[in-house]
Amino acid sequence: MLKLTGSPFSCCDGVSRRHFLQLGAPLLGLGLADVLRGRASAEGSQRGNGRSLIVFWTHGGMSQQDTYDMKPDAPPEYRGMYQPIATSAAGIGVTEKFPRQAKVMHHLSQVRSVHHENGIHAPSAHWMATGRFGPTLARNAAQNPSFGSVIARTVGALKPNIPPYVAIPKAEAFGYQGAVYLGKAYNPFEVGADPNSKDFKVANLAMPKGLELKSVENRRRLLQKFDTLRRDIDTSGVLDGLDAFKAQALEMVAGDAVREAFDISQENDALRDRYGRHQYGQSALLARRLVEAGSTCVTINTGYWDHHNDIKPGLETHLPPLDAAIATLVEDLDERGLLDNVLIYCAGEFGRTPLINGHAGRDHWSNCFTVMLAGGGIKGGQIVGASEKWGGGVHERLTTPLDLCATIYHQLGIPLSTHFEDATGRPTSIADNGQPIRELL
Repeated sequence: MLKLTGSPFSCCDGVSRRHFLQLGAPLLGLGLADVLRGRASAEGSQRGNGRSLIVFWTHGGMSQQDTYDMKPDAPPEYRGMYQPIATSAAGIGVTEKFPRQAKVMHHLSQVRSVHHENGIHAPSAHWMATGRFGPTLARNAAQNPSFGSVIARTVGALKPNIPPYVAIPKAEAFGYQGAVYLGKAYNPFEVGADPNSKDFKVANLAMPKGLELKSVENRRRLLQKFDTLRRDIDTSGVLDGLDAFKAQALEMVAGDAVREAFDISQENDALRDRYGRHQYGQSALLARRLVEAGSTCVTINTGYWDHHNDIKPGLETHLPPLDAAIATLVEDLDERGLLDNVLIYCAGEFGRTPLINGHAGRDHWSNCFTVMLAGGGIKGGQIVGASEKWGGGVHERLTTPLDLCATIYHQLGIPLSTHFEDATGRPTSIADNGQPIRELL
């Protein structure tokens, strides 16, 4: 966060001059200057292949039995309330609540044999967000950087003055979507608002009322718009003493590129309607705009899926908007010729129990669950692995969280041999023994 000393007196519109210079964002403590400092550092060792990642994070754990890995021949207490429907990929069915994804299933692939060994939200979220087991209930601090932060560190943004890693509307996964020992510069930039809201804007990209942004070409011209601000700064020479990253942060706020990327109102109404006028749909559309602008990882946090009781009402709320968001994103990217450049990933910290409990819900289940991938060079219309007859465990091709991370890194052109020093100074691999899922490549 950029802060200048001095009294916090306010302009006539109520914006304090010192606050105006505190150009930053509530993104896990990450200011815009830190975003840009991180980008410059990442640029020095940029290794990506130009691809980006969009993540649908199903916070709390989505039920594989009611979505992708259905068991229509199982007893009622296992198979759930929905029927499978045919898709555009021969032999692959999905829930009747995913009619839009069914039409683009030839672009989507499912890994139905994901496994890890923890059934508690926080440790499991760490495992899936980082590839590694780490925290416990007794020690819940993050131990490893998220795959989004690894991407931000190794690749950076693809275009100048764009945050490489963005969370919509904010970081979730119980606090494990951050950078840890990679440094706060690689934490996600938190949008902080629902893109579907009528007055959506990113507060930390807003300038004080009355400032003509298009006339701002450099720091000096910006100061000319604020005579009193200029006196406060120029007499002390503070602005001249700002480092290059803080100056870039000022330019990022004053410039058009970032603001335009976040200005979802530029999209036509018909496309916005296709995505869906809800947080899922408009977040997916915003994510597409951000990767086009140069972000390399955008995580859409889709709400809470922890349906221990009465799972049907919960799924009825979540499944239709998720279906519209994913399917339209695939279609939109494909129509723009960008689908091969953007990897789409849908996952949570675990799945849900095959057996419906006594409260008509499903509990936590990490023994075997499903994730979905599409685009980004991934083969579409594939099923990798299989669960047991009623979904209790892995029947074939066990896949670990590190394998999923390795697949993501591989598709974004990040060498799996990449190491970073952890908090103790020990070189730590980004993938360890994780291997890309070759059936998808």
